[in-house]
Amino acid sequence: MYSSVISKIEKAHRYAREPERIKFQAFSASFQGSHDEYTVTLSDTGWHCSCHTFETHLAGTCSHIMAIQHILGGMLPDNARYDPVEVQAVN
Repeated sequence: MYSSVISKIEKAHRYAREPERIKFQAFSASFQGSHDEYTVTLSDTGWHCSCHTFETHLAGTCSHIMAIQHILGGMLPDNARYDPVEVQAVN
């Protein structure tokens, strides 16, 4: 009985060292910004943040989204990753 649990733990540790195995399709998090707490989500329609910057700027991103994209890195599908060239082109 214990050997099967040990095997699962070892496999989990191996998986944890290989984050490229994980791809988020949806995501929701509370983000404590400098001025307030915001909700950042990723869905099939893209990223969204409840902050004022996201709501009022055409870039379709904000510092909260960019920070989460940086943290999650390769665990995001290509279309959900931050592209600094694309953001500069919109600004």
